[in-house]
Amino acid sequence: MPETPQMFQTRDTALAEAHQRIGRLAALTPIHRAFHWLHLHQPQLRQWQLEMLAIPAPPFGEAARAAWFLERFHALGLTNVHLDPAGNALAELGPTQSSAGVGTDTGTATGTGPCVLLSAHLDTVFPSATVCSPIEDGPRIICPGACDNAAGLTGLLAIAAALRFAGITPPVPILFAANVGEEGEGDLRGMRQLFHNSTYRDRIAAAIALEGSGSSAVVTRALGSRRFRIVVTGPGGHSWTDAGTPNPIFVLGRALAALSQLELPSTPRTTLNAGQIAGGTSINSIPEIATALLDLRSTDPDQLKATELEMRRILQANAPAHTTAKLFVELIGDRPAGALPDDAPLLHTLRAVDRHLHLRTEPRIGSTDANLPLSLNIPAIAIGAGGTGGGIHTLQEWYDPTGRETALRRILLTLLDTLQQTEAPALLPHNS
Repeated sequence: MPETPQMFQTRDTALAEAHQRIGRLAALTPIHRAFHWLHLHQPQLRQWQLEMLAIPAPPFGEAARAAWFLERFHALGLTNVHLDPAGNALAELGPTQSSAGVGTDTGTATGTGPCVLLSAHLDTVFPSATVCSPIEDGPRIICPGACDNAAGLTGLLAIAAALRFAGITPPVPILFAANVGEEGEGDLRGMRQLFHNSTYRDRIAAAIALEGSGSSAVVTRALGSRRFRIVVTGPGGHSWTDAGTPNPIFVLGRALAALSQLELPSTPRTTLNAGQIAGGTSINSIPEIATALLDLRSTDPDQLKATELEMRRILQANAPAHTTAKLFVELIGDRPAGALPDDAPLLHTLRAVDRHLHLRTEPRIGSTDANLPLSLNIPAIAIGAGGTGGGIHTLQEWYDPTGRETALRRILLTLLDTLQQTEAPALLPHNS
């Protein structure tokens, strides 16, 4: 639907109002105190980052790092500090909370009205045996997960600490979450807990996820993906005496070769990747099982479904005809798609903040924790916590916090204006 002059005028008015709000907000003395804390305590942020990096957080093994976050939340004086059934480390800063005292830890949501979620994921892509010993090389921190997502997690603590130091009382509660399950086969399980199964599920009015480095990009469109495990089984045997027995690795290889010829559209952009294969016992054994992990993504939900159907057809066509061998397709991940409308108040707020801080607003598409709320039509974004990073998802991953203070100001102003725009009456339940 083409935009009309009236739509342009409405959007311009909303942006102008957002600019005025941010100007007034940034001029407040408590905000200056919060900015001052962020400026003076960069060494503290670095120390937190080094400490958390030394605690491995492999897929489905985030418990030790979550426990460390519970300790930090306690020390910062947040209320309702607790671990939820999925393993998310949660805490609140609410409108009735004293700036000097530590609240009680009930383990359940402390209200019925709306709240705003500020989150960063605990998990990394690295297996449990990965050595996690951060190395400092000048301003750089080198360690698996140094940027993704220790940068975001450090930002989460920075915002909580700055708010507490400045004595800022939010008009509605902030739910701080160091959540599990963002990477790979975690399949957003931390977010699924919060938005589908927790006592917060009908209360979260908006969500801001802190993801890696940077101070200009913002994920406003959720890239949908479907992930599969392909399993081929057979009787197995000896490579010589049982020659001719169906070999699952050969079967799997033929199926993957056929999938590699699948024509994928460039518009809407759609990708299919085989990321891992496994199987076999020894060089002179016919394996009993062979597996492969596939990742299918598309910017368009309908194209995602259509490509999945064609993928399944190709696999079925290449399934073994022999009765002793079987090919199975198992769905192991489903990341829903969604998008933040261009005229969403949350996006107006961010654009106004960026204009105030002389930053660029660069909307992007990505697969992040924001996928879940966006798929439920809950306003959500994923933004960087400042600094720069590289070698993401490699053992040489690094993060340089230089300049991250500006990005943290960006997060703080965006969060506070979003809180101001959130109405106090209880929200209607979100569709799930």
